[in-house]
Amino acid sequence: MSKAVHAHGRSEILAALRTSADGLGSVTADARLAEVGPNRLSEPTRKPAILRFLSHFNNVLIYILVGAGVLKAILNEWVDFAVIVAVAVVNGVVGYLQEGKAEEALDSIRNMLSLEAQVRRDGHWVTVDAETLVPGDVVRISSGDRIPADMRLLDASNLRVEESALTGESVPAAKSTLRVHPDAGLGDRTSMVYSGTIVAAGTGIGVVTATGTDTEIGRIQSMMSEIEGIDTPLTRKLAEFGQQLAVAILGVAAVLLVIGRLIHRFTVDELISAAIGFAVAAIPEGLPAVVTVTLALGVQQMARRHAITRKLPAVEALGSVNVICSDKTGTLTQNEMTVRTVATSARVFTVTGIGYRPEGEIELDGDAVSIEDHPDVTALVATLALCNNARLTEADGQWRIVGEPTEGALRALAEKADAVPASRRLAELPFESENKFMATLNEDAEGHRLLHLKGAPDRLLDRSATQLRDGVAEPLDRAFWESRIDELSDRGLRVLAAARLDAAGVDGPVDVSDVDSGLQFLGVVGIVDPPRPEAVAAIAKCHTAGIRVKMITGDHAGTARAIAREMGLTATPTPPVLTGSDLQAMSQPRLREVAGDVDIYARTSPEDKLRIVSALQADGKVVAMTGDGVNDAPALTRADIGVAMGIKGTEATKEAAGIVLADDNFATIERAVEEGRRIYDNIRKSVLFLLPTNGAQSLVILVAVLFGFALPLDPVQILWVNMVTGVTLSLALVFEKAEDHIMARPPRPADRSLVAPADLAMITVVSILLAGAALAAYFLTRAAGYQLPTAQTAAVNMLALGQLAYLLNCRFLSSSSLRPAVLRGNPWIWRMAGALIALQLVFIYAPFMHTWFHSAPITVRGWSIALALAIVAFLIIELAKALGRRLGY
Repeated sequence: MSKAVHAHGRSEILAALRTSADGLGSVTADARLAEVGPNRLSEPTRKPAILRFLSHFNNVLIYILVGAGVLKAILNEWVDFAVIVAVAVVNGVVGYLQEGKAEEALDSIRNMLSLEAQVRRDGHWVTVDAETLVPGDVVRISSGDRIPADMRLLDASNLRVEESALTGESVPAAKSTLRVHPDAGLGDRTSMVYSGTIVAAGTGIGVVTATGTDTEIGRIQSMMSEIEGIDTPLTRKLAEFGQQLAVAILGVAAVLLVIGRLIHRFTVDELISAAIGFAVAAIPEGLPAVVTVTLALGVQQMARRHAITRKLPAVEALGSVNVICSDKTGTLTQNEMTVRTVATSARVFTVTGIGYRPEGEIELDGDAVSIEDHPDVTALVATLALCNNARLTEADGQWRIVGEPTEGALRALAEKADAVPASRRLAELPFESENKFMATLNEDAEGHRLLHLKGAPDRLLDRSATQLRDGVAEPLDRAFWESRIDELSDRGLRVLAAARLDAAGVDGPVDVSDVDSGLQFLGVVGIVDPPRPEAVAAIAKCHTAGIRVKMITGDHAGTARAIAREMGLTATPTPPVLTGSDLQAMSQPRLREVAGDVDIYARTSPEDKLRIVSALQADGKVVAMTGDGVNDAPALTRADIGVAMGIKGTEATKEAAGIVLADDNFATIERAVEEGRRIYDNIRKSVLFLLPTNGAQSLVILVAVLFGFALPLDPVQILWVNMVTGVTLSLALVFEKAEDHIMARPPRPADRSLVAPADLAMITVVSILLAGAALAAYFLTRAAGYQLPTAQTAAVNMLALGQLAYLLNCRFLSSSSLRPAVLRGNPWIWRMAGALIALQLVFIYAPFMHTWFHSAPITVRGWSIALALAIVAFLIIELAKALGRRLGY
């Protein structure tokens, strides 16, 4: 069966499907069901929970850590083994618990399918389980139904279908039985209806052309299951850093083994202990926990800003985004149709207010007017209000419509103008796609009868003889109206016209012939799904922050261009627009060349959105993709960070996204980007704070092996220092406030190293200082006649207090910490310092810690030495920072 079923006539489709307008027989349907399978989406292949848990140990640094634990077990040092393995397991558990549940997106798509369907079987209409539908079945649909399968329409009466979840269209699509061009995009296939969409109005009969995974929604599910998510910039940099560090650790450990064996004649046990000690010292095993907790706390902060984070790395990824691809409908715009312009033969009026809330004014040249002074407007608005089936409702301060969005916009206009005349409807001629207008017969309180019409301007102009100007009828000036309509259309407005006809003596029902000629043309209105005001400001802030915003929508090119200009998305008077057909004719290499320069994409399909995101990523961009429909889900999955609308978004979109906006507000994305930048800054501070601990400990072990004396630190003691500083002091930096002008600087380059050369120089200086201080504490304690455990405990305490001093240095990396401000602004500094001291007291004086970590009590003199050395280290580091600033680093 050809995929372009929308391009074939009804008889051709029925013949190709071996069926008829009377549907299938039960026997034939059962046979086809056995052949093609049930009309449902397939279950995804799920990775077992144990494999998902083990995947969090797939890290080269964890391999080294676990290897060290295994060696400890071989040497029967079971306490050391238990501590090392516990650290690795804790990191794995934290990662597993925070893992995103993206596979639930596929469940959400399956839940969009209909449960039952009205099908013609054996010549009779019956209700069946939608899963039993097969290609060739003839199905009946009506207003409010969820369409159970992809169908080619055989009959349609005033049929309009809400397809925004698939196409992004802001209004229901009018359907007909006429074939369309084979290359028509999904939103232009008016002869087709698709599984999972909803009938907004009218009735129809169609023949099933595809079921289950062969439907459009099934294709989207397949696309999502095949797409691999992209690691965030921080994730990639941490992985690269881990690999580089692992190579360095293994290389230096090998050198230590050679030196220890050939020069100092160490025993095998001593060599293994030294190598393990160095490896454990160099591995920043506390880093994953610090990053995880930092991101988790960032999640809480972002939630207060209405951005709900589903996947932890998404918090940081927003901070590095340099392109935001946004759906238009419901994301940049209100997803509530609004009358923006009212045009009569004499004047053009502007309407204020947004959405269905009946608040606003009708203005002329910027001044509010009363329509009582403008009879033309009074007549136009009255007709639009009477020839209307929508009504407005209010609940919890939110205004909604019962009916179609376009009619809701017209009803809101009438309420704003307070121009809903008392009238009794006698008859109605419903909107039909063949006629493109609606008519009602109304009688006012005085018994006067009028036919009111609204619809496509060309159809009403064809039937009009006069127009109203300042309350007086005059001959119709069609050229004038066509020019006015073109002008409004060029501004991206959807144009509707109104007309009326004296109906004295007409009783109804109303027929098309009753309104074939002699109408009085009243004017036109321009309707638009208006931009969110806060989104306009947010786009401006994004541009200041070096972030490009691109609109990807299912709407027509003219509408998309007009909205883009209004939102300030582009400063070009006639910005370039690529449509779905343009993209289909374009190779992926060519799309990669032009994607960065084009900010507006119209009439796009799910595949188009996915290709655009992939092209931008191939060009080195860090891409955020926003959306609310299931058609956005594949692109959200592929993007570096997917952002879903929480109120109007489908469940599939929310599950595919990393972040869900609780208020459906594009401005929230901008605030989330700011928060993401702050979080990255604080993660970087934490990393630069933690690494000197590992550097200092590695140097202590290295010096001990090179000079052949007893190890000043045991491997489990090294783990203690790493973990205790990681869960206390480094977390204090999480609460640092955002730097000034954080949104005035460009996004950080995606290839920027986590540790810059200047940072590496600082890490080296601090590592040498802390290592020297720890060795000094160790030798001073040994020189005073204390045993090895006491000397090692003194060295551990020196490293802990040295890190506390260095924490104050890290609060202001680019400026001096020798000022009172270093003691203020972040109360967590002192809370975590207190926690560190408390843990150190337990380490030093608790007997069970002596067993586990080979520690021992130290005297007041030992504390004094450590405190004095920490102060000296703080001052020397400040001197090094001042020298770096002077040299321009």
